[in-house]
Amino acid sequence: MDNEKIGKLIYQLRKEKGLTQKQLADEMHLSDRTISKWERGYGCPDITLLPQLSALLEVPIEDLLDGEVTMNEIVGGNMKKSLYYVCPNCTNIGLATGNFTVSCCGRKLEPLEAKKATDAEKLNVEMIDNEWFISSEHPMTKEHYISFVAFATGEQIQLIKQYPEWGLNVRLPKKKLGQMLWYDTNDGLFYQYIR
Repeated sequence: MDNEKIGKLIYQLRKEKGLTQKQLADEMHLSDRTISKWERGYGCPDITLLPQLSALLEVPIEDLLDGEVTMNEIVGGNMKKSLYYVCPNCTNIGLATGNFTVSCCGRKLEPLEAKKATDAEKLNVEMIDNEWFISSEHPMTKEHYISFVAFATGEQIQLIKQYPEWGLNVRLPKKKLGQMLWYDTNDGLFYQYIR
């Protein structure tokens, strides 16, 4: 840990919030001299103070300890390049158009890496009444099911939640070429292209 870097970050974030050292110290029930010490790199916040300092400065604890806030690159907005997250505990679904720090059930989640589906893994896609009818022979049990199906084009994503013990039957309006993705609770995220 670099006390000087951490101190500079605390100073920068405190100024962005429009707080004086005294105001930050009062919020944390500390003296303003303690905040001054941190900002000059002559000390570092005690580990027990990090959650409160993180909340007050609205920055993750990891960034505080690194002494820098990592900025994301600007993504051109292509929705086909979105990142998907699924909580292994509660199965919450997250979606981001660029790098994002996501946590659920007390754990930091990493973006899922989509695998190209083999012919045997692909979902069935049929045209019915100018809609795509998507189905699968997947068993859809409580222990092993497809959690969601998503269809992504360059400008939008349509995500349909699925539930265990329901048959997988999804209807989507026919659109131009896009990427269909689905999350299998045992095997992860898959994709295939449809047109």
